[in-house]
Amino acid sequence: MPSDTAYLEALNPNQRLAVEHGAGHAAPGPLLVIAGAGSGKTNTLAHRVAHLIRHGADPRRILLLTFSRRAASEMSRRVERIAGSVLGLGSGAITDALTWAGTFHGVGARLLREHAQQIGLDPAFTIHDREDSADLMNLVRHELRFSETKTRFPAKGTCLAIYSRVVNAQADLDEVLKTVFPWCAMWTAELRTLFGAYVAAKQAQNVLDYDDLLLYWAGMMAEPAIAAQVSGLFDHILVDEYQDTNRLQASVLLALRPDGRGLTVVGDDAQSIYSFRAATVRNILDFPSSFSPAAQIVTLDRNYRSTQPILAAANAVIDQASERFTKNLWTERLSAQKPMLVTVKDEADQVGYIARSVLEARETGTPLKQQAVLFRSSSHSGPLEIELTRRNIPFVKFGGLKFLDAAHIKDMLAVLRWAENPRDRVAGFRVLQLMPGIGPGTAGRILDALGASADPAWALGEVPPPAKAGQHWPDLVAMVGRLASRELSWPLELGYVRQWYEPLLEAAYEDAPSRVADIVQLEQIAAGYPGRERFLTELTLDPPDATSDQAGVPLKDDDYLILSTIHSAKGQEWKAVHVLNVVDGCIPSDLGTGSAHELEEERRLLYVAMTRAKDELHLLVPQRFYVTQQARNGDRHLYAQRTRFIPRAMTALFEDILWPPVTPIRAGLMPGQPAVVDMAAKMRSMW
Repeated sequence: MPSDTAYLEALNPNQRLAVEHGAGHAAPGPLLVIAGAGSGKTNTLAHRVAHLIRHGADPRRILLLTFSRRAASEMSRRVERIAGSVLGLGSGAITDALTWAGTFHGVGARLLREHAQQIGLDPAFTIHDREDSADLMNLVRHELRFSETKTRFPAKGTCLAIYSRVVNAQADLDEVLKTVFPWCAMWTAELRTLFGAYVAAKQAQNVLDYDDLLLYWAGMMAEPAIAAQVSGLFDHILVDEYQDTNRLQASVLLALRPDGRGLTVVGDDAQSIYSFRAATVRNILDFPSSFSPAAQIVTLDRNYRSTQPILAAANAVIDQASERFTKNLWTERLSAQKPMLVTVKDEADQVGYIARSVLEARETGTPLKQQAVLFRSSSHSGPLEIELTRRNIPFVKFGGLKFLDAAHIKDMLAVLRWAENPRDRVAGFRVLQLMPGIGPGTAGRILDALGASADPAWALGEVPPPAKAGQHWPDLVAMVGRLASRELSWPLELGYVRQWYEPLLEAAYEDAPSRVADIVQLEQIAAGYPGRERFLTELTLDPPDATSDQAGVPLKDDDYLILSTIHSAKGQEWKAVHVLNVVDGCIPSDLGTGSAHELEEERRLLYVAMTRAKDELHLLVPQRFYVTQQARNGDRHLYAQRTRFIPRAMTALFEDILWPPVTPIRAGLMPGQPAVVDMAAKMRSMW
């Protein structure tokens, strides 16, 4: 074994302590790494994986769980770079061997397919994304006639959100309705009936939703024989962003390693901001005491991103948290520039300040791409987007329509899912209604007929052609038959579907050429997958936000300002950051002050926003907002006050700015008296 440890010398002492924990032991005790913002978390985790491999761990028996497939790929590349050079292995050797690097949902899907027969599951199941799950929920809702009630029943999206919260939070329906959806509490009995019927519909159609991938995995781990098989696949388990896990994910992890042996989790309680997805900060806070003896804790508090004044302000904000792992971020990046607390009169002055500030920074050498404007809610950026457009400042906003949410992309994927699983009623319902003359009623009757057949693809050809469908109907029957028989290789199947779909697309949309370009891009993405099932599974579990994720941001400008919600900005960094509406009612949100734990999460949101900045941080504090359509009082102004998370005692950590600045009165002039202006000199100065 090589004795060279040069790859560890670039690490700071705490990073190295985390990397070398339990070195030489086949099953080291549990480790919790509290990794502060900008502390080199990813680098530390990659070094730990590489260090384990260097000390004899089999990379094929390492489970690396992240929250996106891209993060897993990046981690694998870093491990390859570190361990490959030390061990003298060829390019790709370790990356290819790290076969269990992925997301919780992706790993869950793989395990369910491999163990499907043992739990009574058909391994050919397809996976619904959130929109498809909501559509199926809606179908069941209609079948139960809950949409016909005299009092408005919760909409399909709300029903799915309630169901998902119950599953992921491992909570009772009554508790979820009381604490999160109180306006739906009157429908408790009906919702129980709906959710039972929804589960039955999924099973009948051999489909799983996102939540099932974790729920079935947890169910497997409750069976001792299967749990032993699954746990036995791994010698080491490492989890990134543990503060973002929900109770169901934590239960799966603890079932995999009840004694914590070989288990490493990395995260930051101060950046736990996803409770709306049922994530709970309690998972990371309670992790050490989940084992006996307790897990070792290593804290990474050296920050490599921000200047010391920015960290001092961020530390002061999070110091007020009621419960946390104690740490104070520090850095060697000294600066005389404090973060700026900018008071403006209203939203118009707020967007004016930001536009002026980003252009000035650009002129002094900071590209727009290295600047960001962050906000608590996507709706907060509306006035800014108008002003940026007026000033011809290009921008990209994170949080708009996702690539896979576009109707034409969902149509294409529905065809593939229906071919993969003919019992998928949601996919079939969508595909059939692409035909002229086929509405929901006709589509439902056709699907009922197919459901009674052992060979749905054959049965489709026996259905009498709908009168208005014309040539589209036999073309559909032929296409479904060829896809079901797997006559074509992948990804030629997708091109075949595009040829069938293009005439329908051209008839339905005026901008058909641009939509066809999107589908061509989808084909290029598909070429990176070995087959249809893998493509559908991974694209559903970890979809790109837009085609730009694969092919570059589709802008004519090569420089653009970043607009983002704080949630979407987590894990990112920019040289200059502006945060909108740092006032009570926005940060914290009016909806985030109902309980102590909600208020603490709002505090963490501000902390996350502040720690995205490397060199400059501007917190904007409008004094009033213009509110329209007030039913009783008409349009009016609402007055605001600075966020409670920055009390008066903390303002010394900031540079206090009033914008626009007040012009001082010149000596010898009475207020309102005009000054003498040398107009000739002013005209000369213009040139």
